[in-house]
Amino acid sequence: MGTLKAAAAYFGLVFGAGSVLGAVRVPFLVPRLGERTAELLETPLMLVVVAFAARFIVRRFSLPPFWAVRAVVGGIALALLLAAEFLLVVSLQGRSVGQYIASRDPVSGSVYVASLIFFAAMPSMLLRLNDP
Repeated sequence: MGTLKAAAAYFGLVFGAGSVLGAVRVPFLVPRLGERTAELLETPLMLVVVAFAARFIVRRFSLPPFWAVRAVVGGIALALLLAAEFLLVVSLQGRSVGQYIASRDPVSGSVYVASLIFFAAMPSMLLRLNDP
């Protein structure tokens, strides 16, 4: 049960931060810089959020120092993040998931996929960094 709570908290922290940054990026940066540049500028901030959120949930939920447990937390959090994103795309933009994926910029979209992998892996990566 602690694993599910940790995954939900991890998802919530990162999704919340992404929503706040997105609320700044879309109306202020995209019209001035374009979607690609705006997304690429946002990515380093989100990676910092991911690192801090992962560290927080590992400590807050006292996740054991086992790769498998932390990988499950990251995997569940990733599934929640993708489900929320796709639900928002379908309900707010009226596009299918396939249309959304096809419409992504190849450069910023590839960086986004890499950041999703980083998000899922970060709780486990803390083991390699000798962080609890």
